[in-house]
Amino acid sequence: MNTYWRTFKVAAWLGWEMDSNWTEPWLFIIYSIIKPIAATFILVLMYIILAAVGNFSAGPLFDFMYVGNAFFIFVGTTLFGTFQVIQSDREWYQTIRYIYISPISFYVYVLGRAISKILVAAFAVVITLAFGALVLRPAVEISLPLASVPVFVAALALGLFCLLAIGITLGGMTFLMARHTQSLAEAVPGIFYVFCGVLFPLSVLPGWLQGVGRAIPLTYWFELSRRLLLSSADQAVLAPLTGLGGFSDLTILGFLALSSVVFFALSLGVFKLGEYLARKAGKIDMTTSY
Repeated sequence: MNTYWRTFKVAAWLGWEMDSNWTEPWLFIIYSIIKPIAATFILVLMYIILAAVGNFSAGPLFDFMYVGNAFFIFVGTTLFGTFQVIQSDREWYQTIRYIYISPISFYVYVLGRAISKILVAAFAVVITLAFGALVLRPAVEISLPLASVPVFVAALALGLFCLLAIGITLGGMTFLMARHTQSLAEAVPGIFYVFCGVLFPLSVLPGWLQGVGRAIPLTYWFELSRRLLLSSADQAVLAPLTGLGGFSDLTILGFLALSSVVFFALSLGVFKLGEYLARKAGKIDMTTSY
C-alpha cells in the first residue's frame, strides 16, 4: 500500500507540474478563472438565443442546463486526461518504457496522472457555480443546505470515482491504438453529453434512447447533483421531465456506489488485457509518428 500511495502521489504531482508549468502561477490562476467564466457566457448566450426563438423565459430549465454543464466539466477533462497519459508518455515524450519497467503499478500511475486533471476541473466547476449563484442570480438559483452536504460529498466522490474508472477502462484500449486517440477522447464525452441529460432532460429523447441514458451511471450523478443544488420549486418542475423522479436520493447514491465497483473491476480487466496484448505484440513503447 505504501508503494501504491507513493506512486499515486508522485504521479499526481507530475501531472500537476505538466499542466501548470507552462506559465507563471499567477497567470495560470487567472487563466483558470477566466476560462470557465468565458464558457459560461457562451452558454448564457446560447440560451438567450434559444429563448428568443422559442419565446420562453429563463426558469428551471436554465438552472437544469447550467448545473449540468458545470458538472460536465469533470467529464471532458477527466476522460481526456486518462486518454492522454499513455499517448503523451509513449508518443510525445517517449518515456513510457522507463515508467513501465520501474517497480510501480502502471495502473496507479495513470490514476494519479488523471487526478491532477480532476483538481483543475474542480476549480473550474467551483468558479462556474459561484459565478452563476452570485452574478446570474436570480436567473440561476443554486444553494446547498447544510443537511445535504454529506450526501453531496458522497455523490461527488462516487461520481468522480466512477468517471475515473470509465476513463481508465477506455484508456486501456489506447495501448493498441495509434496517436490519434484524441478523437476518441472527444467522441466519448459527446455521447455522454447527449444521453446523460446534461443539456436537456431525457424526456425529449425517443423512448429507446432514454433507455440508453438510464443505463449510463453519469446520468444519475447529474440528477442527484441537481437535486441537492437546485431549489425545491425547480425540482417540482423538473421531476416529471427527467424521468428519474421515482428514485430517492439514497437509491441513486446506492446505484452510483454499485456502478463504481462494477466499472472499477472492468477498468482493471480491460487495462490489464490491453497492457498484456500490447506487450505481447511489442507495442508498449512503439511510436506511431506519421
